[in-house]
Amino acid sequence: MAEKPAILIIDDEAGHADVLAEALAQSGGETIAVYDAKNAIELLSTKHIDIVITDLNLHNDKINGIDILKTAKEQNPNSDVILITAYATIETCKEALREGAFDYLVKPIDIDQLRAMTERVLKKFLTASGAAKDRDGFKFDGVIGKSGAMRSVLAVLERVAPTNITVLIEGESGTGKELLAQAIHENSLRRNNAFKPINCAGFTESLLESELFGHSRGAFTGATETRKGLFEVADKGTLFLDEIGDMPLAMQAKLLRVLEDGIIVPVGSNKSTVVDVRVISATNHDLDKLVEQGKFRQDLYFRIKGVSVTVPPLRDRVEDIGRLADYFLTQAVEELGKPKKTISDSALNILKAYNWPGNIRQLRNCIRTMVVMGDSEKLDVKDIPAEIYQVRQISGQVAGGASLDALEKQAIIDVLAKTQNNRKKAAKLLGIGERTLYRKIKEYGIQ
Repeated sequence: MAEKPAILIIDDEAGHADVLAEALAQSGGETIAVYDAKNAIELLSTKHIDIVITDLNLHNDKINGIDILKTAKEQNPNSDVILITAYATIETCKEALREGAFDYLVKPIDIDQLRAMTERVLKKFLTASGAAKDRDGFKFDGVIGKSGAMRSVLAVLERVAPTNITVLIEGESGTGKELLAQAIHENSLRRNNAFKPINCAGFTESLLESELFGHSRGAFTGATETRKGLFEVADKGTLFLDEIGDMPLAMQAKLLRVLEDGIIVPVGSNKSTVVDVRVISATNHDLDKLVEQGKFRQDLYFRIKGVSVTVPPLRDRVEDIGRLADYFLTQAVEELGKPKKTISDSALNILKAYNWPGNIRQLRNCIRTMVVMGDSEKLDVKDIPAEIYQVRQISGQVAGGASLDALEKQAIIDVLAKTQNNRKKAAKLLGIGERTLYRKIKEYGIQ
C-alpha cells in the first residue's frame, strides 16, 4: 500500500470532481480526480487505490458506479467505496452497500459530512500502517454472540453501523433487538448525539404522534406547554422504533413523510422543523405478511428496510448460553450487592437444555432470581426457578453432545442429593409428580 492512502474521486462533471478533491486535500491522503468512467477503470487496474468516491450515474452507457465499486473491490478487497447519488437512486445505493460499498451520500453533497466519512476511513490506514482492516475496534458492548448465527448478524451490523442507512431488526421478543440498535448507534458517526428508543406498541395513535413529533401548547387536553418530540430530540442522532409492526396505519403514513422529507410538524402547530435522524426499527412480527394483509404500508416497509437482520432465538444459540449466563451473573451480583457467585456445571446443563421461550430477557431474569434466592457461592440445580426447571420442558440436544436421557438422569441424581433423598421435595423441585419421579428413578436405575 502507498505511504499516503490514495483517494480516487470520479465524476464526469470536472468542476464537481475538482471541488471534492480540493475539499479532501487536507485529509491526509493523496487525492486524484478523474472525469471519465473508462479512465477510472484503467487507473484502478494500474494503481493501488484505498478510497473511491464515485458518482453512481456516470455518463457512460456501459460503466456506472456499481461497476466502479466491483472493479475497486476486485483490485483491492480492502478498499472502501463511497457512492454519490441523486434521490431517485437511493435504492440502488442500498443494494450497493450489500455489495460492499462503505456508504453513500445524496446530492447536494454536504462537504463536512463527506470529509468526516472520508476521515473515518482514512484513520485505519493512517494508524494501521498497511495492516488489514481492524475489526477489534468495533464494539458491541453487552452483545454476546460467538455462535455462527449471531456472528452472521454482527458481521452485517458492523458493516452498516458507520453508514446512514435505515436498519430493520427482526426477531422474537426478548432477543436483544434494542441492545443491537444501541450498538449500531455507538459505532456510527452519530455516536456523540442522542439515541432515543420508543416502543410503538405502548401508545395510542394520538399519543404516539405527540411522542414522535412533539406538540404545541393547547394542542389537546393536557398539553399545558410546548414539547419537543423524539425526532427533534434525536436530531443528528438515532431514533429506535421498537415494535414498529404495531404502529397504526394512519401513523405509518405520517412517519413515511418524515422519512422521505426529513421534516416534522408538531401536533397543533403549523410550523415545520427540518430534522436529521437515522431510524432503526425492530419488530417481532412478519412484516411481509402484514403488508400482504394490508396492515402495514409497503412503501414504509421498503423505506425502513434499508438493511434487515433477523436475530436468532436463544434456543438456536445454545453455545452462547454459558457466556450469557456468566455475563448476567456478574451483572446481577454487582447490581444486587451480593458476594461473587458461580454456576455449577449441572445447573448450566439444565439452562442449556431449556427452550427459553422468553429468550435472553427470560435468561437474564432467571439468573437474577438465582442470585437473589441462592444461599451459597455456587448456584446449583436447586436454585433454578421451578418454572424453568421442569424436566418435561427440556427438549433438544445439549451442547457438547450429551443426550437428554443422561442429562435428565443426572438432574434427578443432583436434586435427590440436595434434598437428602426426600423424593417429595425432589419431585417439587423438578416440576414433576411423585409417581413420575418414582418411574424415572426405576427407569434410570438410580440407587
